[in-house]
Amino acid sequence: MNLLARILEAKRAELESEKSRLPIRRAIEMASGALPPRSFAPGLRRRDRINVIAEVKGAARPPEAARGGPGPVEAARACALAGAAAISVLTDARFLNGSPSHLADVREALDLPILRKDFLFDEYQVYRSRGLGADALLLIARVLPPKTLTMLIGVSRSLHMEALVEVHSEEDLRKALDCGASIIGVNNRDPDTMRVSIETSLRLAPLLPEAVTKVSVSGIVTRADLDGLRAAGYDAFLIGERLMRDEDPGAALRSLIGS
Repeated sequence: MNLLARILEAKRAELESEKSRLPIRRAIEMASGALPPRSFAPGLRRRDRINVIAEVKGAARPPEAARGGPGPVEAARACALAGAAAISVLTDARFLNGSPSHLADVREALDLPILRKDFLFDEYQVYRSRGLGADALLLIARVLPPKTLTMLIGVSRSLHMEALVEVHSEEDLRKALDCGASIIGVNNRDPDTMRVSIETSLRLAPLLPEAVTKVSVSGIVTRADLDGLRAAGYDAFLIGERLMRDEDPGAALRSLIGS
């Protein structure tokens, strides 16, 4: 069993526990009562700036925790001031060191669109995302059957949210497009080996239709990386590790995009 399969097995058990505490009827009510979602995709296609989705998470685990660093709200504020187009918030606690409460806190603190990043595979999780204040959510094509992926994209749109569908291979990309994805995130991290190479984005770039919003995800470290990916046709870039390993993520973002 590969890493993603192990994670999903654990997440299914976690989801059943969450449903027992908060029934789906209540999750739908909370989604309906949430503040209206902010527009996500248009801000990723602006041509007058480098469009970065800055990713934030909880406090670092040891040994990284020894040096301190900003929490998710402080990091999100710093990245917003540095010119981020949107914020990605990790909400999985067990595997990604995040929390659903981080998303709610960042939503309250900022006006930027917020992407929920987690392992999502059930309609219930889409309603919970909207109830927490997410404007968009991440769906991983590799782990979702076509029928499920199509359904989750549809439920997201019914709530006026947008889905960033993550792909890593030609097969993933075909599935995402066949299921109606309009925002494609090419993940440069191999989900099986966890190796990272932006060559993945460069290889898949010619296969991305002009109509979709194109996002390169992970492994972006230098301005040269950004320039090469922009030249290949990418509209936006999801950057997390490069920012969060810096004590001042805002300064790290400014050094990348020149704002």
